[in-house]
Amino acid sequence: MTLPVMEEGFDREAIFDWIARIERGPYASLCFGERISFRNPDVLALMAAAAALTRRVRLVTTVLIAPIHDPVLLAKQCATIDVLSNGRLTLGVGIGGREEDFRATGTDLALHHNERLGERVARMRRVWAGEIVVPGARSPVGPAPVQKGGPPVLCGAMGPRATRLAARWADGLCGFNWGPRPEGARPAFALASHVWTLRDMQTQFEAARCAWREAGRERPPRLAVGFWFALGPRAREQIEGHLRRYLNWLEPAEVAPLLPLAGFAGSARELRALLRQIADLGADEVQLVSTALDPDQVEQAAEAIA
Repeated sequence: MTLPVMEEGFDREAIFDWIARIERGPYASLCFGERISFRNPDVLALMAAAAALTRRVRLVTTVLIAPIHDPVLLAKQCATIDVLSNGRLTLGVGIGGREEDFRATGTDLALHHNERLGERVARMRRVWAGEIVVPGARSPVGPAPVQKGGPPVLCGAMGPRATRLAARWADGLCGFNWGPRPEGARPAFALASHVWTLRDMQTQFEAARCAWREAGRERPPRLAVGFWFALGPRAREQIEGHLRRYLNWLEPAEVAPLLPLAGFAGSARELRALLRQIADLGADEVQLVSTALDPDQVEQAAEAIA
């Protein structure tokens, strides 16, 4: 279950309430992603709070925009969160989809490419392994993470080329489905790399497994996928309101054709059936992305998957 970090009013009370409900289960992990030019909390500060407020669920970034962070400092911050959570952190990283986040942090747009992502993760893993990564330093950058070798790292790869690059260094994928639809029309705006249907998802999973084999990886990739969801009679209205706020880097004319198709809007029974279909495709985890601040969504979705 994803925290509603992109919703207005996500304050201290809401943070504590949502985290407590997710911790009670049946969820395997608590997730949220990163934006800079938006109203959401800082991803690392909030993850540290979630680590202190939970004991059971894994903590997953979906995703952290790696190029805007110094890799050594980021490795130190993530190792600290791994200590606070006693080894429950999974790091989902990507290059991000919004140039404004790079400009806001003074990051060179030349880093907005998947080719450099593996290099940054490799440097972080050297830090987690206790190597001296600063020339002339007398001690490594700590603390040491609880998980040997550091937290698992998933890549938010969207297209085939990004997936092949990720196969060289990532432990798996944390993808995103804009639909998810059994079949049906795509909006005219949809990019080729955007996953909309279950067939797209199946193709993405198969491509990832093939890329991992071709890269000589001993273990198959961990496959996680997220999508927006809403339950109940006003579910579509809820998703549309969320997307109008969240997709603010797009022109309204580009957002409009996405509104009736994006995300899952339906009943608990329909959500349960969809999750079974995704499980049958071989997904290891589904990350439900909330589209409203109402914490009752946590229990409503729990009833659907119980």
